[in-house]
Amino acid sequence: MEEKASNLKPSRKGFVTNYPYFRQWKKIKPEGMTKLEPLIIYLHIPFCMQRCSYCYYSTTTLQGKKRKEKLNKYVDTLCHEIQIASKYFQLKNRPVISIYFGGGTPTVMNEGHFSKIMEALHNNLNIENPEFTVEAEPVTLTAKKAQTLQNIGVNRISLGVQSLDNDIIKLCNRLDTADRALKAIDIAKNTADVVNIDLLSGLAGETMESWSYTLDKALSTEVESITVYKMELYANTEYYRKIRSDAIEIPSDEIELDFMNHALNRFEEENYLPWSFFTFTKQGLYENVYASDIWRGTDCYAFGVSAFGSLGNWLFQNTNEQDKYITLVNSDKIPINRGKYMNSLDQMIRSIMLGMKLSSFDLNKFQNKYGFKLQTLCSDTLNNLEKEEFIIVSDDYIKMTNKGLLYGDYTGKYLAGSLMAFYK
Repeated sequence: MEEKASNLKPSRKGFVTNYPYFRQWKKIKPEGMTKLEPLIIYLHIPFCMQRCSYCYYSTTTLQGKKRKEKLNKYVDTLCHEIQIASKYFQLKNRPVISIYFGGGTPTVMNEGHFSKIMEALHNNLNIENPEFTVEAEPVTLTAKKAQTLQNIGVNRISLGVQSLDNDIIKLCNRLDTADRALKAIDIAKNTADVVNIDLLSGLAGETMESWSYTLDKALSTEVESITVYKMELYANTEYYRKIRSDAIEIPSDEIELDFMNHALNRFEEENYLPWSFFTFTKQGLYENVYASDIWRGTDCYAFGVSAFGSLGNWLFQNTNEQDKYITLVNSDKIPINRGKYMNSLDQMIRSIMLGMKLSSFDLNKFQNKYGFKLQTLCSDTLNNLEKEEFIIVSDDYIKMTNKGLLYGDYTGKYLAGSLMAFYK
Protein backbone atom coordinates (compact mmCIF):
# COMPACT_ATOMS: atom_id res chain seq x y z
CA MET A 1 0.00 0.00 0.00
CA GLU A 2 1.23 3.48 -0.87
CA GLU A 3 1.24 5.99 1.94
CA LYS A 4 2.19 9.63 2.03
CA ALA A 5 5.31 10.27 4.06
CA SER A 6 3.36 12.58 6.38
CA ASN A 7 0.97 9.69 7.27
CA LEU A 8 3.69 7.11 7.96
CA LYS A 9 4.13 5.77 11.47
CA PRO A 10 6.89 3.45 12.69
CA SER A 11 5.81 -0.10 11.79
CA ARG A 12 7.15 -3.42 10.51
CA LYS A 13 4.17 -3.78 8.18
CA GLY A 14 4.08 -3.04 4.47
CA PHE A 15 7.03 -4.94 2.96
CA VAL A 16 8.22 -3.11 -0.17
CA THR A 17 8.64 -5.41 -3.17
CA ASN A 18 9.26 -2.92 -5.95
CA TYR A 19 9.29 0.68 -7.06
CA PRO A 20 7.60 2.39 -8.84
CA TYR A 21 4.57 0.68 -7.26
CA PHE A 22 2.59 -1.79 -9.35
CA ARG A 23 -0.46 0.48 -9.49
CA GLN A 24 1.58 2.79 -11.72
CA TRP A 25 2.40 0.06 -14.24
CA LYS A 26 0.58 -0.22 -17.58
CA LYS A 27 0.05 -2.92 -20.17
CA ILE A 28 2.91 -3.21 -22.64
CA LYS A 29 4.00 -5.47 -25.46
CA PRO A 30 7.44 -7.13 -25.40
CA GLU A 31 8.44 -5.45 -28.66
CA GLY A 32 8.58 -2.15 -26.81
CA MET A 33 11.36 -3.51 -24.60
CA THR A 34 13.72 -4.43 -27.45
CA LYS A 35 14.16 -1.07 -29.13
CA LEU A 36 17.83 -0.57 -29.94
CA GLU A 37 19.14 2.91 -29.20
CA PRO A 38 20.53 4.76 -32.23
CA LEU A 39 24.24 5.41 -32.64
CA ILE A 40 26.38 8.13 -34.19
CA ILE A 41 29.78 7.29 -35.66
CA TYR A 42 32.73 9.69 -35.74
CA LEU A 43 35.98 8.94 -37.59
CA HIS A 44 39.03 11.11 -37.04
CA ILE A 45 41.54 11.75 -39.81
CA PRO A 46 44.48 13.62 -38.22
CA PHE A 47 46.20 14.81 -41.40
CA CYS A 48 46.24 18.13 -43.27
CA MET A 49 47.90 19.53 -46.38
CA GLN A 50 48.57 22.81 -44.59
CA ARG A 51 48.95 24.17 -41.07
CA CYS A 52 46.68 27.20 -40.63
CA SER A 53 48.12 29.95 -38.46
CA TYR A 54 45.18 29.88 -36.02
CA CYS A 55 44.99 26.07 -35.70
CA TYR A 56 45.63 24.60 -32.25
CA TYR A 57 44.64 20.99 -33.00
CA SER A 58 47.07 18.08 -32.95
CA THR A 59 47.38 17.31 -36.66
CA THR A 60 50.11 16.02 -38.96
CA THR A 61 50.95 17.95 -42.12
CA LEU A 62 51.38 15.48 -44.96
CA GLN A 63 54.51 16.26 -46.93
CA GLY A 64 57.31 14.38 -48.60
CA LYS A 65 57.74 10.83 -49.87
CA LYS A 66 56.21 9.15 -46.81
CA ARG A 67 52.84 10.85 -47.22
CA LYS A 68 51.19 7.84 -48.88
CA GLU A 69 52.82 5.40 -46.47
CA LYS A 70 51.55 7.33 -43.43
CA LEU A 71 48.03 7.50 -44.79
CA ASN A 72 47.94 3.82 -45.73
CA LYS A 73 49.19 2.74 -42.31
CA TYR A 74 46.70 4.94 -40.49
CA VAL A 75 43.71 3.84 -42.58
CA ASP A 76 44.61 0.16 -42.07
CA THR A 77 44.75 0.75 -38.33
CA LEU A 78 41.48 2.69 -38.31
CA CYS A 79 39.73 -0.18 -40.10
CA HIS A 80 41.08 -2.65 -37.57
CA GLU A 81 39.87 -0.47 -34.70
CA ILE A 82 36.39 -0.44 -36.25
CA GLN A 83 36.45 -4.22 -36.23
CA ILE A 84 37.67 -4.81 -32.69
CA ALA A 85 35.80 -1.95 -30.98
CA SER A 86 32.47 -2.79 -32.67
CA LYS A 87 32.78 -6.35 -31.42
CA TYR A 88 33.97 -5.37 -27.94
CA PHE A 89 31.13 -2.89 -27.35
CA GLN A 90 28.52 -4.93 -29.30
CA LEU A 91 27.69 -2.07 -31.65
CA LYS A 92 26.63 -4.24 -34.60
CA ASN A 93 22.86 -4.15 -34.06
CA ARG A 94 22.44 -0.51 -33.13
CA PRO A 95 21.12 1.58 -36.04
CA VAL A 96 23.65 4.15 -37.19
CA ILE A 97 21.86 7.45 -37.86
CA SER A 98 24.86 9.61 -38.69
CA ILE A 99 28.46 9.14 -39.88
CA TYR A 100 30.92 12.00 -39.61
CA PHE A 101 34.46 12.14 -41.00
CA GLY A 102 36.32 14.89 -39.17
CA GLY A 103 39.89 16.02 -38.76
CA GLY A 104 42.30 17.26 -39.71
CA THR A 105 41.19 17.05 -43.29
CA PRO A 106 39.46 13.83 -44.38
CA THR A 107 39.70 14.81 -48.04
CA VAL A 108 43.46 14.25 -48.00
CA MET A 109 42.50 10.59 -48.45
CA ASN A 110 42.05 8.99 -51.85
CA GLU A 111 39.29 6.78 -53.24
CA GLY A 112 40.95 3.60 -51.99
CA HIS A 113 41.17 4.90 -48.43
CA PHE A 114 37.52 5.94 -48.34
CA SER A 115 36.37 2.65 -49.87
CA LYS A 116 38.39 0.61 -47.38
CA ILE A 117 36.96 2.48 -44.39
CA MET A 118 33.40 2.18 -45.71
CA GLU A 119 33.83 -1.55 -46.18
CA ALA A 120 34.95 -1.86 -42.55
CA LEU A 121 31.96 0.19 -41.38
CA HIS A 122 29.43 -1.86 -43.36
CA ASN A 123 30.98 -5.15 -42.23
CA ASN A 124 30.91 -4.27 -38.54
CA LEU A 125 28.00 -1.86 -38.00
CA ASN A 126 24.30 -1.52 -38.83
CA ILE A 127 24.37 1.08 -41.60
CA GLU A 128 21.41 1.65 -43.88
CA ASN A 129 20.75 5.25 -44.92
CA PRO A 130 22.38 7.61 -42.40
CA GLU A 131 23.23 11.25 -42.67
CA PHE A 132 26.82 11.08 -43.94
CA THR A 133 29.07 14.11 -43.52
CA VAL A 134 32.65 14.66 -44.63
CA GLU A 135 34.72 17.69 -43.68
CA ALA A 136 36.72 19.12 -46.57
CA GLU A 137 38.88 22.09 -47.41
CA PRO A 138 38.97 23.86 -50.77
CA VAL A 139 42.55 22.87 -51.58
CA THR A 140 41.76 19.14 -51.43
CA LEU A 141 38.20 19.02 -52.81
CA THR A 142 38.52 18.32 -56.52
CA ALA A 143 35.77 17.13 -58.88
CA LYS A 144 37.33 13.66 -58.86
CA LYS A 145 37.45 13.58 -55.04
CA ALA A 146 33.84 14.78 -54.87
CA GLN A 147 32.79 11.92 -57.15
CA THR A 148 34.47 9.51 -54.74
CA LEU A 149 32.48 10.99 -51.85
CA GLN A 150 29.26 10.67 -53.81
CA ASN A 151 30.08 7.04 -54.67
CA ILE A 152 30.43 6.05 -51.01
CA GLY A 153 27.14 7.71 -50.03
CA VAL A 154 28.20 11.10 -48.66
CA ASN A 155 25.17 13.40 -48.59
CA ARG A 156 26.59 16.33 -46.62
CA ILE A 157 29.87 18.19 -47.15
CA SER A 158 31.22 20.72 -44.66
CA LEU A 159 33.82 23.02 -46.21
CA GLY A 160 36.36 24.85 -44.06
CA VAL A 161 36.38 28.15 -45.95
CA GLN A 162 37.02 30.56 -43.00
CA SER A 163 37.29 33.68 -45.20
CA LEU A 164 36.61 34.75 -48.78
CA ASP A 165 38.90 37.76 -48.62
CA ASN A 166 42.33 36.98 -50.12
CA ASP A 167 44.22 39.33 -47.81
CA ILE A 168 42.76 37.60 -44.74
CA ILE A 169 43.39 34.16 -46.24
CA LYS A 170 47.09 34.98 -46.74
CA LEU A 171 47.48 35.98 -43.10
CA CYS A 172 46.04 32.56 -42.17
CA ASN A 173 48.90 30.82 -44.04
CA ARG A 174 46.39 28.86 -46.11
CA LEU A 175 47.05 27.48 -49.57
CA ASP A 176 43.51 28.45 -50.61
CA THR A 177 42.33 31.53 -52.45
CA ALA A 178 38.83 33.00 -52.59
CA ASP A 179 38.41 31.75 -56.17
CA ARG A 180 39.52 28.25 -55.21
CA ALA A 181 37.10 28.25 -52.28
CA LEU A 182 34.19 29.35 -54.47
CA LYS A 183 35.07 26.65 -57.02
CA ALA A 184 35.14 24.02 -54.26
CA ILE A 185 31.72 25.21 -53.06
CA ASP A 186 30.33 24.69 -56.56
CA ILE A 187 31.85 21.21 -56.69
CA ALA A 188 30.31 20.37 -53.31
CA LYS A 189 26.89 21.67 -54.37
CA ASN A 190 26.97 19.34 -57.37
CA THR A 191 27.88 16.42 -55.10
CA ALA A 192 25.94 16.50 -51.82
CA ASP A 193 22.36 17.18 -50.77
CA VAL A 194 23.54 19.67 -48.13
CA VAL A 195 26.62 21.88 -48.19
CA ASN A 196 27.83 23.74 -45.12
CA ILE A 197 30.61 26.30 -45.17
CA ASP A 198 32.54 27.27 -42.03
CA LEU A 199 33.58 30.87 -41.46
CA LEU A 200 35.80 32.28 -38.69
CA SER A 201 35.01 35.67 -37.23
CA GLY A 202 37.87 37.64 -35.69
CA LEU A 203 40.75 36.51 -37.91
CA ALA A 204 43.95 38.54 -38.10
CA GLY A 205 43.54 41.69 -40.18
CA GLU A 206 39.76 41.41 -40.29
CA THR A 207 37.78 44.65 -40.58
CA MET A 208 34.06 45.19 -40.82
CA GLU A 209 34.56 45.80 -44.53
CA SER A 210 36.39 42.51 -45.15
CA TRP A 211 34.00 40.61 -42.88
CA SER A 212 30.96 42.01 -44.70
CA TYR A 213 32.54 41.07 -48.01
CA THR A 214 33.07 37.46 -46.85
CA LEU A 215 29.50 37.21 -45.53
CA ASP A 216 27.99 38.57 -48.72
CA LYS A 217 30.08 36.23 -50.86
CA ALA A 218 29.14 33.26 -48.67
CA LEU A 219 25.43 34.09 -48.87
CA SER A 220 25.64 34.55 -52.63
CA THR A 221 26.67 30.89 -53.01
CA GLU A 222 23.22 29.88 -51.70
CA VAL A 223 24.58 26.90 -49.77
CA GLU A 224 22.12 25.28 -47.40
CA SER A 225 24.12 25.99 -44.25
CA ILE A 226 26.63 28.55 -42.95
CA THR A 227 28.47 28.10 -39.66
CA VAL A 228 30.31 30.94 -37.94
CA TYR A 229 32.88 30.11 -35.27
CA LYS A 230 34.63 32.69 -33.12
CA MET A 231 38.38 32.65 -33.63
CA GLU A 232 40.02 31.83 -30.30
CA LEU A 233 43.71 32.31 -29.62
CA TYR A 234 45.88 29.51 -28.23
CA ALA A 235 49.55 29.50 -27.25
CA ASN A 236 50.52 26.66 -29.62
CA THR A 237 49.58 28.57 -32.78
CA GLU A 238 51.49 30.66 -35.31
CA TYR A 239 49.00 33.46 -34.64
CA TYR A 240 50.07 33.56 -30.99
CA ARG A 241 53.76 33.78 -31.86
CA LYS A 242 53.17 36.54 -34.43
CA ILE A 243 50.98 38.54 -32.04
CA ARG A 244 53.70 38.34 -29.38
CA SER A 245 56.16 39.80 -31.86
CA ASP A 246 53.67 42.45 -33.05
CA ALA A 247 53.73 41.02 -36.58
CA ILE A 248 49.92 40.77 -36.73
CA GLU A 249 46.92 42.00 -34.78
CA ILE A 250 43.57 40.35 -34.22
CA PRO A 251 40.28 42.19 -33.59
CA SER A 252 39.30 42.79 -29.97
CA ASP A 253 36.41 40.83 -28.44
CA GLU A 254 34.25 43.96 -28.69
CA ILE A 255 34.94 44.35 -32.40
CA GLU A 256 34.36 40.63 -32.99
CA LEU A 257 30.96 41.02 -31.30
CA ASP A 258 30.15 43.70 -33.85
CA PHE A 259 31.13 41.28 -36.62
CA MET A 260 28.82 38.60 -35.27
CA ASN A 261 25.97 41.03 -34.69
CA HIS A 262 26.30 42.11 -38.32
CA ALA A 263 26.24 38.44 -39.35
CA LEU A 264 23.02 37.82 -37.40
CA ASN A 265 21.34 40.71 -39.19
CA ARG A 266 22.52 39.56 -42.62
CA PHE A 267 21.39 35.98 -41.99
CA GLU A 268 17.97 37.21 -40.90
CA GLU A 269 17.67 39.37 -44.02
CA GLU A 270 18.42 36.35 -46.24
CA ASN A 271 16.16 33.99 -44.23
CA TYR A 272 19.02 31.90 -42.89
CA LEU A 273 17.67 30.88 -39.49
CA PRO A 274 19.60 29.44 -36.53
CA TRP A 275 19.22 25.85 -35.35
CA SER A 276 22.24 26.38 -33.10
CA PHE A 277 23.85 29.57 -31.89
CA PHE A 278 26.50 29.36 -34.59
CA THR A 279 24.89 27.54 -37.54
CA PHE A 280 22.36 29.21 -39.84
CA THR A 281 20.43 27.39 -42.55
CA LYS A 282 17.95 28.23 -45.26
CA GLN A 283 14.58 28.65 -43.51
CA GLY A 284 16.02 26.89 -40.45
CA LEU A 285 16.01 23.53 -42.26
CA TYR A 286 18.92 21.12 -42.90
CA GLU A 287 19.77 20.60 -39.23
CA ASN A 288 22.96 18.57 -38.80
CA VAL A 289 21.91 15.27 -37.17
CA TYR A 290 25.46 14.53 -36.03
CA ALA A 291 25.87 17.68 -33.95
CA SER A 292 22.32 18.16 -32.72
CA ASP A 293 21.87 14.54 -31.59
CA ILE A 294 25.18 14.53 -29.72
CA TRP A 295 24.07 17.63 -27.84
CA ARG A 296 20.77 15.92 -27.07
CA GLY A 297 22.61 12.93 -25.60
CA THR A 298 22.72 10.30 -28.37
CA ASP A 299 25.67 7.91 -28.06
CA CYS A 300 28.58 8.63 -30.38
CA TYR A 301 31.28 6.03 -30.89
CA ALA A 302 34.50 7.70 -32.03
CA PHE A 303 37.24 5.93 -33.99
CA GLY A 304 40.75 7.21 -34.65
CA VAL A 305 43.66 8.78 -32.82
CA SER A 306 42.58 11.35 -30.17
CA ALA A 307 38.89 10.88 -31.12
CA PHE A 308 36.44 11.38 -28.28
CA GLY A 309 32.91 10.10 -27.92
CA SER A 310 30.26 8.80 -25.52
CA LEU A 311 28.71 5.46 -24.75
CA GLY A 312 26.00 5.07 -22.11
CA ASN A 313 27.14 6.93 -18.99
CA TRP A 314 30.74 7.06 -20.20
CA LEU A 315 32.68 9.77 -22.01
CA PHE A 316 35.94 8.57 -23.54
CA GLN A 317 38.91 9.60 -25.64
CA ASN A 318 41.42 7.55 -27.58
CA THR A 319 45.14 8.12 -27.10
CA ASN A 320 46.39 11.21 -28.93
CA GLU A 321 49.77 9.66 -29.80
CA GLN A 322 49.70 8.22 -33.32
CA ASP A 323 52.45 5.65 -32.78
CA LYS A 324 50.83 4.44 -29.56
CA TYR A 325 47.42 4.32 -31.24
CA ILE A 326 48.75 2.18 -34.08
CA THR A 327 50.63 -0.14 -31.68
CA LEU A 328 47.61 -0.67 -29.42
CA VAL A 329 45.11 -1.33 -32.21
CA ASN A 330 47.42 -3.68 -34.08
CA SER A 331 47.80 -5.59 -30.80
CA ASP A 332 43.99 -5.98 -30.74
CA LYS A 333 43.64 -3.53 -27.86
CA ILE A 334 41.02 -0.79 -27.58
CA PRO A 335 43.00 2.50 -27.76
CA ILE A 336 40.91 4.38 -25.20
CA ASN A 337 43.22 6.42 -22.97
CA ARG A 338 40.96 8.39 -20.65
CA GLY A 339 37.31 8.89 -19.80
CA LYS A 340 34.70 9.95 -17.30
CA TYR A 341 31.75 8.09 -15.80
CA MET A 342 28.84 10.50 -15.55
CA ASN A 343 26.56 10.24 -12.54
CA SER A 344 22.99 11.53 -12.76
CA LEU A 345 24.00 15.10 -11.90
CA ASP A 346 26.77 15.07 -14.51
CA GLN A 347 24.26 13.94 -17.12
CA MET A 348 21.78 16.66 -16.21
CA ILE A 349 24.46 19.36 -16.36
CA ARG A 350 25.80 18.02 -19.66
CA SER A 351 22.28 17.94 -21.06
CA ILE A 352 21.80 21.62 -20.24
CA MET A 353 25.25 22.90 -21.20
CA LEU A 354 25.30 21.13 -24.57
CA GLY A 355 21.55 21.26 -25.18
CA MET A 356 21.58 25.05 -24.96
CA LYS A 357 23.88 25.14 -27.99
CA LEU A 358 20.67 24.59 -29.92
CA SER A 359 18.43 27.57 -30.49
CA SER A 360 15.63 25.77 -28.62
CA PHE A 361 15.77 23.55 -25.51
CA ASP A 362 12.92 21.07 -24.87
CA LEU A 363 11.85 21.37 -21.23
CA ASN A 364 9.43 18.43 -21.43
CA LYS A 365 12.11 16.04 -22.65
CA PHE A 366 14.37 17.17 -19.81
CA GLN A 367 11.63 16.47 -17.27
CA ASN A 368 10.74 13.09 -18.82
CA LYS A 369 14.37 12.00 -18.76
CA TYR A 370 15.45 13.26 -15.34
CA GLY A 371 12.19 13.59 -13.41
CA PHE A 372 12.75 17.26 -12.55
CA LYS A 373 11.35 20.48 -13.95
CA LEU A 374 14.21 22.74 -14.91
CA GLN A 375 11.86 25.68 -14.38
CA THR A 376 11.71 24.70 -10.69
CA LEU A 377 15.37 23.82 -10.20
CA CYS A 378 16.68 26.98 -11.88
CA SER A 379 13.76 29.35 -11.51
CA ASP A 380 15.73 32.46 -10.52
CA THR A 381 18.39 31.88 -13.17
CA LEU A 382 15.81 31.45 -15.93
CA ASN A 383 14.05 34.61 -14.77
CA ASN A 384 17.33 36.55 -14.81
CA LEU A 385 18.28 35.29 -18.27
CA GLU A 386 14.84 36.15 -19.59
CA LYS A 387 14.89 39.58 -17.95
CA GLU A 388 18.29 40.27 -19.54
CA GLU A 389 16.81 39.17 -22.91
CA PHE A 390 19.09 36.18 -23.53
CA ILE A 391 16.16 33.74 -23.70
CA ILE A 392 12.38 33.44 -23.91
CA VAL A 393 10.83 30.78 -21.65
CA SER A 394 7.50 29.06 -22.32
CA ASP A 395 5.93 26.01 -20.66
CA ASP A 396 7.59 23.73 -23.20
CA TYR A 397 10.78 25.39 -24.45
CA ILE A 398 13.63 27.74 -23.77
CA LYS A 399 14.30 29.73 -26.95
CA MET A 400 17.41 31.81 -27.45
CA THR A 401 17.02 35.42 -28.54
CA ASN A 402 19.46 37.11 -30.92
CA LYS A 403 21.32 38.36 -27.88
CA GLY A 404 21.54 34.78 -26.57
CA LEU A 405 22.87 33.60 -29.93
CA LEU A 406 25.40 36.42 -29.95
CA TYR A 407 26.88 35.35 -26.61
CA GLY A 408 27.15 31.69 -27.55
CA ASP A 409 27.65 29.24 -24.67
CA TYR A 410 27.00 31.86 -22.00
CA THR A 411 23.38 30.79 -21.42
CA GLY A 412 24.25 27.09 -21.15
CA LYS A 413 27.15 27.74 -18.78
CA TYR A 414 25.05 30.07 -16.63
CA LEU A 415 22.23 27.53 -16.33
CA ALA A 416 24.62 24.65 -15.67
CA GLY A 417 26.38 26.69 -12.99
CA SER A 418 23.04 27.40 -11.36
CA LEU A 419 22.21 23.70 -11.27
CA MET A 420 25.63 22.83 -9.79
CA ALA A 421 25.16 25.47 -7.12
CA PHE A 422 21.67 24.14 -6.32
CA TYR A 423 23.01 20.64 -5.62
CA LYS A 424 26.05 21.83 -3.69
